Amino acid sequence: MNSRKRYAIVGTGSRSRMFRDALLQDYASSAELVALCDINPLRIAAWQKEAGLALPAYGPADFEKMLREHSVDTVIVTSIDRTHHEFICRAMEAGCDAITEKPMTVDADKCQQILDTQRRTGRRLAVTFNYRYAPRNSKVKELIQSGLIGQVTSVHFEWVLDTQHGADYFRRWHRDKRNGGGLLVHKSTHHFDLVNWWLGSQPETVMAMGGLRFYGRENAEARGEPRSYPRGTHPAAAQDPFALDLNKIDDHRRLYLECEAADGYQRDQNVFGDGISIEDEMSVLVRYQNRAVMTYHLVAFAPWEGYRIAFTGTKGRLELEVTENAFLTAGAGDHNLAKNIRGASAHKVTEPATLLFRPLWGEPVKIDVPQEGGGHGGGDKRLLDDLFSPTPAPDPLGRAAGHLDGAMSILTGIAANRSLATDAPVRTSDLLRTQA
Repeated sequence: MNSRKRYAIVGTGSRSRMFRDALLQDYASSAELVALCDINPLRIAAWQKEAGLALPAYGPADFEKMLREHSVDTVIVTSIDRTHHEFICRAMEAGCDAITEKPMTVDADKCQQILDTQRRTGRRLAVTFNYRYAPRNSKVKELIQSGLIGQVTSVHFEWVLDTQHGADYFRRWHRDKRNGGGLLVHKSTHHFDLVNWWLGSQPETVMAMGGLRFYGRENAEARGEPRSYPRGTHPAAAQDPFALDLNKIDDHRRLYLECEAADGYQRDQNVFGDGISIEDEMSVLVRYQNRAVMTYHLVAFAPWEGYRIAFTGTKGRLELEVTENAFLTAGAGDHNLAKNIRGASAHKVTEPATLLFRPLWGEPVKIDVPQEGGGHGGGDKRLLDDLFSPTPAPDPLGRAAGHLDGAMSILTGIAANRSLATDAPVRTSDLLRTQA
C-alpha cells in the first residue's frame, strides 16, 4: 500500500520549482507529485520537460476533476496572486488541504472568502513564509521572546530592493495592481508577517503614503530618459541596463518566451513603459494590538539590497542589518537574472548580517548571527521540512504559518493600499466582516 501523501501543483511558473524539486528529491519517500494545473498548456509542457516528468495535466476548469481522479491530499498553489483564493477555496471544498505561496490573497473580499471556507470545511492551509525560518530572523524572535529588550514599544523597518530585483516587479504581471495587490501586498507580506511574528501581535491601525516615483513612462520622461521599446527582446532595448532579454536566459526563454502563444503573457516588459499601476516607494505607519508602533519603508530602486530593523524596548534596543544578493534571494529560476540584465553586477557581500544589542545601561553587545546559504537566507530548507517531512523537528519559535497568519500579514498591506487611496488611517477590523 502506498502511504505517501499525494500532491498537485497549480501554477507552473518559476515559483513552483522549489516545491516541485523538493517533492521529487528530498521528500520523495513520503510525498508524491501526481498532477499539474495551469492555464497555459505550453508552460506545463516546458515545465515537465525541464524536470523530466510526464504527469497528468489539467486546465483550471478541470481542477476538481484532477483532484478526484488522482486522489489528491494537498494542493500547492503557486499561480498568479489574484487567483490564490480561487484554488485554495476549491481545494478545501473538495476535501483537500492547501499550501499557498505568499501572499495568501490580494484583497479583503478574497481573504474573507478563504477564512469562511476554512471555517466551514475545517481543512488546513499553510502559507509559505520562508523568511521566518532564516536563522538570523529566528535569532531575533528568540531574543525578543527571551525578554532581552523588555516590552517592545516601537519598530523601525526599512527594506530596500536594488535595481536588479526591484525592477523585475515592473516587468512582469506584478506591475498591474489587480494581479498582486502592489508591493505592499505581494512583497511586504513577508515583512509584515515577520513583525507580527516577532511581536506576537496583530496590526490594528494603518496609515500609508507613497507612489510611483522612479519606474513608469512619466517618470522616465521627466528625467529626460525616455525608453520607448515595448520589451527586453526588442532591438531598441539593447543598451538599456534595465532591459531583460529572455533570449539570453535558457529557462526563462523556455518557460515564458516560447509559451507566449498560449496566453500572451510577456515576462520582459519595459519598466519605463505604460500600464504600471503599482507603487515603487512606500511608507507605512502601523499600530499593533499590543500598543507597539512600526514605521516601515520600502523602496524598489535602491543601489543595494537588504533590510535594516530596530526594535526599541523597555530594556534596550535590538538592531539587525542584512545585506542580500538579489540574484541569490530571488525565486528559483531567477538566479541568472543579474548576469543577464545588461550592465548589472552582483554586489559582493562581505558581512551579510549584523545584530547589535544596546542595553539601556552598558556597552553595546554584538551578537553572533547564524549564517547559511540557500534561498531566503537559509530559510527555504527549514520551511520545506515543516511542509513535507513526516517527522518535522519541534519548533518552540512557532514558525509554521497558517491561514490566520496569512490573513494578518496581508491585512497590513490591504489597509495600507486603502490608506493610499483615501489619504486616511484604516482600521484592520473594518476590512473583514468577521475577524480572523
